[in-house]
This record gives sequence, structure tokens and C-alpha cells, in this order.
Amino acid sequence: MMARKKQKGLGEKHKRILDVLAGFTTENGYPPSIREICEEAEISSTSVANYYLDRLEELKYIQRDRKVSRGIRLLKQYSSILVSADDMVKVPVVGAIVASQPMTTFETHPETMIDVAGSLLPGQKVDDLFALEVSGDSMVDAMVNDGDIVIMRKPQGPVKNGDMVAVWLNDRDETTLKYYFREKGKVRLQPANPTMGPIIVNDPSTVEIHGKVVMVVRQMEAQ
Repeated sequence: MMARKKQKGLGEKHKRILDVLAGFTTENGYPPSIREICEEAEISSTSVANYYLDRLEELKYIQRDRKVSRGIRLLKQYSSILVSADDMVKVPVVGAIVASQPMTTFETHPETMIDVAGSLLPGQKVDDLFALEVSGDSMVDAMVNDGDIVIMRKPQGPVKNGDMVAVWLNDRDETTLKYYFREKGKVRLQPANPTMGPIIVNDPSTVEIHGKVVMVVRQMEAQ
């Protein structure tokens, strides 16, 4: 019997799953569940979805953390392979932000640019976007790791509970990246790391929102 030839590259179903991951994460701020992937990509069962996801992980299109709910994230290759050059937009990387304990200032460095697929940022105006490099591990359960790049949108109207934001605490001269919640006249800045506690701010007027996270780009390690 002739051995079955192993498929090379991506099939249409693989690409559909990548589209679902990109669109769902951009729209909701977190990755889809396996069942949501099945529904959006028209896959018959979770076991079939896992088969395709395992292949995408092998090819380093995604990263999976099976210990975390919704622990699927796109890697940088998606934007460079599945979209055309005409769809790429340049976003300035204006500095760094610590996603752990607050630091005393944004760390700035000479401005660089990062290429991002415009189709992954629907409804966003390029002039409203900037990027920050993440340092620290307080947002690891949100699939934001040390060394990642977060694409931020400049403040536009009120911040919603659950938004991931870069904030400046002007009474402390400190800045941090956290989930934002307004509760009982206070602000809770919540990490996505079970080993870390929230920052409670009694006076909301001291919290300045510098930007909302609209996309995370994982920095790939050199091979």
C-alpha cells in the first residue's frame, strides 16, 4: 500500500481558522473557544478543530496553552504570509510599558515601525494607532507575554470595564498595562496573572488612559 503523502502548507480550512482567530480576537479582545472556532469555521466537531489547530501549532502559526481557557494566540507569521503587501500598514513603536508592577515612566526609545495587516484592524484609523513593547508577565493569562508588542488605539470616549489599557497614575507618577474596571467610585486595575493582586485607585481622576489595546503581536525568537 502506498503511504499517504503528508500535506504541505495550509489548506483552506487552516486559513479559515486563522481568519476566525484574527477576526474574533480583534473584535472581542480575547481568543475564541474551540466550540466558537467550530461554529465560525464550520467545523463538525471539536476533535476535528483540534486536529487543524495542532497542525497550525506545528507550523508555528499559533501558540497554544492548554492549561488556560481560550489559550490560543496568533503568531506574527500570519500577517506576513496570508495577506498581501498592499494590506500592510505601519504603526510606530513609541516606547515600552511594564505589564507587572507599575513603573515610574514610559520607557522611550527612537521611534521604529511595525508592519501590521490592516485587515486585522477593522474600523481602526492608522493615525490613531501606536505600539508599545511589553515588559513583564502580569498579563500572561491574556496571552500578552514579555517582549510582545501591543497595538494601542488613542483614547476615544469612555473606557469600558474589561478594556486592556495603558494607564498613567498621575498621583504616583507611575504607568502600567492592565484590565480596567470602574467599581463603586474606584478604579480597579486588574492583572491577568493569578499570582498578582489588583491595583485599587480610590480617586479615578488620577487615572489617565493613554491607549486601549486592540491587537497583540508576538515577537518571535530567533531560530
